Amino acid sequence: MPWYLYLALKQLFPSGRLVSLFCVVSVIGVTLGVAVLLIVQSVMNGFGKEIRDKLADTDGHVRIQGGGILYQTWPLVEMAEQIDGVEAVSPYAEGMVMMMHRNIPAFPFVRGVDVFGDEPIVPFDKYLRSGKFEDLDDETVFLGAGLAASIGAYAGSTVEVYSPLMLEKLKKDEVLLPRELTVAGIFETGYNEIDANTMIVTLRLMQELYGLNDGAHGVALRLKNRDDAVKVANQLNAQLQPPYSATTWLDRNSAMLSVLVLEKTVMSFIILFIVLVAAFSIASSLYTAVVRKTREIGLLGAMGARSRHTAAIFCLQGMIIGVVGSLLGVGFALLALHYRVNIIDAITAATDSRDMMIRFYKFREPPVHYEATDFVLTVAFALVVSTLAGLIPAWFAARLKPADALRNE
Repeated sequence: MPWYLYLALKQLFPSGRLVSLFCVVSVIGVTLGVAVLLIVQSVMNGFGKEIRDKLADTDGHVRIQGGGILYQTWPLVEMAEQIDGVEAVSPYAEGMVMMMHRNIPAFPFVRGVDVFGDEPIVPFDKYLRSGKFEDLDDETVFLGAGLAASIGAYAGSTVEVYSPLMLEKLKKDEVLLPRELTVAGIFETGYNEIDANTMIVTLRLMQELYGLNDGAHGVALRLKNRDDAVKVANQLNAQLQPPYSATTWLDRNSAMLSVLVLEKTVMSFIILFIVLVAAFSIASSLYTAVVRKTREIGLLGAMGARSRHTAAIFCLQGMIIGVVGSLLGVGFALLALHYRVNIIDAITAATDSRDMMIRFYKFREPPVHYEATDFVLTVAFALVVSTLAGLIPAWFAARLKPADALRNE
């Protein structure tokens, strides 16, 4: 072991004591900085991933639209089916309606899906809490869990649906009665923005409610890999003629996705200062050690120690603190994230934290997604900053002349 590494370890772990107070405080500072940064990044990644998954699953990976009602969708369906990576293609229609159950009104967003296709665009089997996809027909509906709870509906309930077409009929002195439909199933994606405001019906029923005849609002595609959405959309746009165009789920939700990226960036930037504060603490403590050990440093120089070796004593201390603090920070972050629900419930025992989470963040519990890049960059940043924190004291120690240092009082 090089003598300067031995002295660095000796100062951090002096004889007669397990560890020095300076080492403990410095390691805790780095640990907290790394842990908080990783916790924030992982939670923000979780929010982003969950929202992306729900948007992509329920919105279709790629859509073909023509700026109005499409009455000839089969050529578009055939074109889309010829493209590699396309798993399912189906026309759709969507809009808003008024719905009532036991005189409780709601104004859900309605999606009409083709139940006669080979595979549904939305993976209902993944999200249906009750009922089966085969139960959906022209006389039944699927309700989001939050929407059903808000009006007191459940599987088997009867709801009345009032469509905008009723207003058109009233203008002509005609009366169109509301449709009575049976709730065939309840679905729950876990994203409250969808669960509290979405109703699924058949495409044919949606055509009746909106007076579309055989028309649709567009054609939706589900891909084997949603990351190919941009490539598939570009291939479709190369074949489509105006006014038809293909858009991806990324295009339709670009504003929300940009906000998610911005939030993670801003939060990470703010938390970085915790690590910087820990670095200043390390630098201050090491500089104090240099001042206190001026004569010892001079003695090392008189015995033949080179300046770079003397400087390495303090640089290595900063690096060792960074390594230990980073490892403990990663462990603490993983532990805190694993028990995040219990921690939040304990902290917010006086309030209904779960309801607040659903109301403001649209999730029942904080989602978490680990990305190796975040861990590598965070640990690397902590190591670099901790090592650099020892540079100023190391530079000062290296500049000390042995004769001057030995005369120091």
